[in-house]
Formats: sequence, C-alpha cells, structure tokens
Amino acid sequence: MKRLQHPLSSAFPAMAPEDFQALKDSIANVGILNGITLLDGMVLDGWHRYTAASELGMECPEVDLDPATDPRDFVLAQNKARRHVTQAQLALATTAVYDWRPHGDQRSTLNVDRAKTTAELAQIAGVHPNTITQAKAVQKRAAPEVVDAVKRGDVGLPKAAAIAKLPQDQQAAALAAPAPKASPTAEAVEPSACEETPPADTGPDAEELAALAMAEAADREVLAKLLDSDDKLATAHAEITRLNHLNGQLQQRLNGLMNEKNEAVKQCKALQRQLDRARKGPAA
Repeated sequence: MKRLQHPLSSAFPAMAPEDFQALKDSIANVGILNGITLLDGMVLDGWHRYTAASELGMECPEVDLDPATDPRDFVLAQNKARRHVTQAQLALATTAVYDWRPHGDQRSTLNVDRAKTTAELAQIAGVHPNTITQAKAVQKRAAPEVVDAVKRGDVGLPKAAAIAKLPQDQQAAALAAPAPKASPTAEAVEPSACEETPPADTGPDAEELAALAMAEAADREVLAKLLDSDDKLATAHAEITRLNHLNGQLQQRLNGLMNEKNEAVKQCKALQRQLDRARKGPAA
C-alpha cells in the first residue's frame, strides 16, 4: 500500500538531493533504524525515510501517532532542529502547521484548536514576530511559486511578502528581480565562527529596503486601479489630497504665527525690563 505525505509533514522543505541520496545509501547498507509515524493513514514523520525505502523495495516500520499527542506540536518538534532550516523556512512552516486544525475551525472555543497569536507562533519558532507576520502574508496571498521559493530557501520572507502584494500573475516574474547591490562605502562585518544565532537587528538590510519599495509600488498600483474603476472613489481621493494640501498650508501658517507670538513675548519682556529700570530711577 502506497502512503501519502501528510499536509503537516509537507509544510517543511524537502531534503536536498544529495542529502536524500546519502539517506538512501545508508538505508541500503544498514536498513531503517527509525520507523515512520502515521496519522490518518498518511506519513506524518519520516517521509524521506519512507520514500527512500520504497525506492529500494524495502518495508518501512510504521507506528500510529498517540491519540493524546497534538500532531502539530509533534511534527514541529520533529522538524524544528533539522539542519540547514533557515528562520524563514521555519517561520513559514510554523504558520502552516498551526493553521491546520484537526477538528476544523473552532477559533471561538477556548483551548480547543484555538488559533495561536503571532506572538505565540514567534515564540514557538524562535523568530521575531515580524517574521511570522511576513510568513502569514506569504501563506495567505503568495502564488505557489513564491511559497515554494521560500521553502527551498531561494528567497527571504521580506521579499516574498512584498511580492505577495502583487497580482498573482506577476509574482513568479518578480522572483527573478535582482536584489540591489550593497553600498560600496558599507563595511562588511564578518560573523563570528561560533555564532549560531543571527545577530541583533540593527536596521533594514538591502533586501528589506528593496522589499519595502516593492510593497509601496504594489500599494500604489492597487490604489491607481481602484481610482480608475470608481469615479466616486477618485473624487474622494482628490478631495483628500486637496484637504491634505490645505492642512499643510495651515500648519505652515500656524508655525509662522507661533514664531511671531514668541518674538512678541520677547519684545514685551525687554520693554518690561526697561520700564522697571526707569521706575527705579538713576542709581544713587
């Protein structure tokens, strides 16, 4: 009987071809040391072991997941420590895993398949909440090509989240857009050889700046299409623009009046000092 991969298992990136071949060679030499875990008849954990064994014509030991175990927690625990899994891949997998609920959508029921918050997902994945926010945007709006690119590690989440704002038929082409070159005056900082966690965030890098620019361009494009398709909306937008311009002029005038007031106060104080001296009369 051929098994299918469980959706929770497929949330994680596939093993690199060379790593899969090494696994296959190991199974051919020493057999399968760890069996696979099933859920609803599908492979929840051990998909690559199962695939390698199947290609070798070997039987794979199987065990069903304990009904008392949350399959989402289980599959994340089994895959979180995998080598070469980037923060972007882990964040994307974590949002996908916890978006799946075994009993359907029961978000209104406390402690029963409750949807986890962004902060909770960030803590589980060990990433910044902004990374989870980007992962959610990619999961919700990105074309399959963009999601697959993040899962493969070919593109980061900032760029993928920005691409996700584009129309879906333009997203695949946007993947090939080159990232801007780093400033020639910027000094390269070599990371410590023993550093395993990324350095503290000191500001947006070149890819994040490019992603922000792409996101702003996408927003402008969407707004332009809305204005072209709705005369009332276009009129409202024109009125908002006029009022914003008027507000800017009034703010400038207010600043000028405040400066004049401050100058008048200074003059009054100077005159008061002169009057006080005149009242005292000449010094004895």
